[in-house]
Amino acid sequence: MSVIFEARIKNRGENPHDWFIELTDTGINKKEVCNDLEEFSIKIEELGSSYNGQIDEVKWSQDDNVTQEQYSEINAGMRKYQEELKK
Repeated sequence: MSVIFEARIKNRGENPHDWFIELTDTGINKKEVCNDLEEFSIKIEELGSSYNGQIDEVKWSQDDNVTQEQYSEINAGMRKYQEELKK
């Protein structure tokens, strides 16, 4: 069985920081709301612990009303997070 999570970026306002990520464990259809990238990393680790940390894929998507600034902020934050993991 593949472990697949879905991460959907959602808009809650016009400010570049007014976003959240809805994280879903598709195996058990459990949803978590992550208000920032730090919370996202904690929640994905918690959900992944049920699978001994083995996550096969994270499918990213975004709502249509997510602004370019919001997307860029999340994308830059995730790149930084991934670089830190490689160290």
